[in-house]
Order: sequence, then C-alpha cells, then structure tokens
Amino acid sequence: MQPERLIARLIGRSQKPDGGGKASKECCLPPCSGSLLRGAGRLGSWRGGRQRLGAGRAMTPATLGVLLALLPLASTLQSQGTRRGGRMPEPTEPALRRLSHYLLSHYQKGTRPVRDWRTTTNVAIDLMVYAILSVDEKNQVLTTYIWYRQHWTDEFLRWDPARFDNLTQISLPAESIWVPDILINEFVDVGKSPHVPYVYVGHHGEVQNLKPIQVMTACSLDIYNFPFDVQNCSLTFTSWLHHIRDINLSLWRQPELVKFDRSVFMNQGEWELLYVLSHFQEFSVKSSDSYAEMKFYVVIRRRPLFYTVSLLLPSIFLMVMDIVGFYLPPNSGERVSFKITLLLGYSVFLIIVSDTLPATAVGTPLIGIYFVVCMALLVISLTETILIVRLVHKQDLQPHVPDWVRRLLLERAAILLCIRDRKKFSQSRTQSSDISRQVENNDSTAKLNHYGREDPQEREAAGDAMPAPTSAGQADGSPVTWDVLREITAIRQFLEKREEFRDVAREWLQVGYVLDVLLFRAYLVAVLAYTVTLGTLWSVWQDA
Repeated sequence: MQPERLIARLIGRSQKPDGGGKASKECCLPPCSGSLLRGAGRLGSWRGGRQRLGAGRAMTPATLGVLLALLPLASTLQSQGTRRGGRMPEPTEPALRRLSHYLLSHYQKGTRPVRDWRTTTNVAIDLMVYAILSVDEKNQVLTTYIWYRQHWTDEFLRWDPARFDNLTQISLPAESIWVPDILINEFVDVGKSPHVPYVYVGHHGEVQNLKPIQVMTACSLDIYNFPFDVQNCSLTFTSWLHHIRDINLSLWRQPELVKFDRSVFMNQGEWELLYVLSHFQEFSVKSSDSYAEMKFYVVIRRRPLFYTVSLLLPSIFLMVMDIVGFYLPPNSGERVSFKITLLLGYSVFLIIVSDTLPATAVGTPLIGIYFVVCMALLVISLTETILIVRLVHKQDLQPHVPDWVRRLLLERAAILLCIRDRKKFSQSRTQSSDISRQVENNDSTAKLNHYGREDPQEREAAGDAMPAPTSAGQADGSPVTWDVLREITAIRQFLEKREEFRDVAREWLQVGYVLDVLLFRAYLVAVLAYTVTLGTLWSVWQDA
C-alpha cells in the first residue's frame, strides 16, 4: 500500500462521523515528490479529484499530531521507493564530505581495525631507492632517500559506493585513522623527510600509505677495498610492539621486481645502485613472542674514477720516476739528491690526500697500505743509492776487495745478471799498467846507468874504451847522482801507489756497479709484483 494512502486512511478514520451517522468519505494524499510535506494546512488536494473535504469540517489537534509524527516515516518510505525505481535524490552536500563524515564520525583509531580480535592484520610493504645521499665511513652511517609504501585492510572503513555517488576511493587524514607502528630497526637519526598528511582508502577497506623517507641508518661499512668497495646495508622493517599474531608483514611486489628496480634512482652520484634484495623472517627475543621482520638489503658500489685519477696515478708516476733514477751513474752525486727530492714530494702528496682517504677505527683500506709500501720502497731506494755512492767514493781509505766479495759479485752475480765480465776488464787494465810501469822503470834505469855507471858489468865492458875518471870527479859526481836516483825512486813509488789505489777504486766501482744492477732488478721485481697484485685485486673487486 502507498504511504500517502496509509496516511490518508488514518486521517479519514480519525474524523468524526457526520449527523447522518455516515462516516466521512475516504481521503487520500498526493504522491510525495521526495521532499517533506509543506505542512498540515496544505493537505487539501485529494487523490483523483473525485472527493474533497467539506468546508465546514476541520481536523482535530489529535489528528494533526498523528500526521506530523508520520511525516518522517512517509519521507523514508518514499526515498526507498524512488531508489527501487532507479532514481536517486539530489544530495544536499558533496559526496566526499558525506563519506568522510560517515567513516570518521564513530571511528576509533586507538584499536586495531578488526571486528574479531583473532584476525591478523596483514601489512604489505614496498620501497624504491631514490638516491644515496651520503656514506659516512667514520661514523658507519648510511643516508638514503627512499619511496616507502605500505598497504593494509581496515574493516571499519568500508562503504557502499552507490550511496555516495559511486565514490570508490577517498583520501583521509593519517592522524584520524589507525596506522601500523612499522619502524626501521637501523634508525640512528631522524632525517628531513617531508610530511604527507593523507592516506588513500578504498571502499573495501584497503588503506595505502605512500610517503618519501630520508633514512639515516647504521651500516657496517667495509672500506678495505676502497675505492673499489661494494657496500651491503640492510633496512629492517618491523612492528615495534605488535606480535606476529596481531600484525604480519609481507612484500607488496614480487622480489624480482624489487631487486632490479632502478626506475626512480638518481644515478649521477658517487654511488651506483646494484640491486635490492628482500627477505622475510620471524624474530624473537629470549623465547618470547615472535615478531615479523621484512629485510631489504641495499647493495651499492662506489665509482672509482675520481680516486683513481687523484690518488693512484700521481703515486704511480712518482714510483716510475724513482725507477728511472736508477739509470743515473752510480758514482754521480746527483742520484742521491734526486731520490731525496722524490721522497719529499711523496711525503707532501700523502699529506694532501690524507683527507680524501676514509678514516675508520676498525681497519685500514688497502690503498693506505699501498701508499705506506710505496713510501718504504722509496726509502729503500734512497738507502741503496747511499750505499752505492759510499762504495765508489773515498777509495783511498778503502782496502782491497775481499776475495769472497769478488767471487760472489764479480764472478757469479755478473754471470747471473748477464753483465759483462768485469774480472777480465780489471785484469787487462792491471796488465797494461804493469807494462807501462816496467817500461818506465827500464827507461829510468838505463838513464841512470848511462850517467852514473851504476851497473858494474857495463863499467867493466867500458873500462877499456873509456878512461877511468879521476877520484876527484868521481867524488864530486857520486852524491848528485845518488840524490837524483833517490828522488826518481820516490816518484816511481808514489806513482805505483797511486796506480794501486786506482786499481782498488776500479774494483770497488765494479762491485758497486754489479750491486747497483742487482738491487735495481730486485727493486723493479718487487714494484712490479706489488703493482700487478693490487691491480688484479682491484680489477676483480670492480667487476664483482
């Protein structure tokens, strides 16, 4: 039965009967148009236009009260009938406001949004790395900027879209609804993250919380391979209070999609993002209730070009110059000054680059060991040069070369190092000097015998041809001749001694030459082996 007919009949039954004993005729109301009846005084139209109330008849106060009480019921029944017919009434306020008021008017954000407390709230999380802001090796802190997303179902935030202009999604203030207490275990400081005050809510209760976060987390940084190091830092998301029975965590996307997602990463900095691994695990402390954890391993690699140009190449150039310095003559004093200049230059270089090297109390990077070893090699090179110079100078104070040194260096080492046989060269020089000394001795002896007649055989042979000198002449000529002879003998002994010193100097010079070649080749082998080892390690680390 139509609601207006029901009201009309009630009104008709409540009228008093007329004088003829007949009841008043049945009255009816017009169909409601979706708004309230204008008032009891405007109910003067009758259905079908067939019957009207008499002018002399008036409604009693009781009838008017019943009519006013039934007006809300008639409006509700009329709206339901109109909805069944496919027509919606025009709203008096926007659908967003009505829906927000509908959802939040009786909402309690202090409790977990489930109707049955045994139901577990499943929170799906996801992240995308946007930038690597800084890596503090000294304090072991990694600063990253990520896009964080989480999703859960709120059973008290559901509605019928047909009642709210087919609205299926709405943004609500995050402070007005329940939000899971998901934190990062490695947090060490609050970053400068922008505040996002809203969350998206779907009509089935799906809540999406999307926000960017500047994360400053503790990370165990291994700088031994600097500047070819690869760092692996973890971000552990977990509920700080709720057990796994209350809040469980899951991954929003597939692990393969998360691993190689570089769609938003800024790839122009010092660090390069390799991949992001994800892993779920349960965590418990001392056999207590378990907590759900979702770990993300952010693997990054340093770009070594800047450090290769500013640190490695200058050191390599200085070491090459030190090797070239061995080609200076061993008996030249310029080699010592050259080596000292290189050592001072390398010391200044280390002072300049000390601020560039990462400083940690845990360990020393390999490049720091490389610089120390290069400094030690320069010191060894300078020491070897000083030793060689000491051998080839101040020969007058040096004794003859010992036999074991002559056999070890001038014979065996010379053959091993493919050096020209210095023994034959020294023998030839000694023989030539002996021949020259013998010729000089013969000439001087002949002259002395010619003038002084010191040789008795010659005097006997010449005794018949030449007259014997007088005793006075012989007495006058003999002292002068003997003085000249003594002077010549002293000069000859001095020359022989000087030649002997020269031979000793030549021997020590040969020893210094062979020793210089031996130490140079050993130094070169050490430098090359050290360089090849470091180059191989750094190449493997860079390609890893």
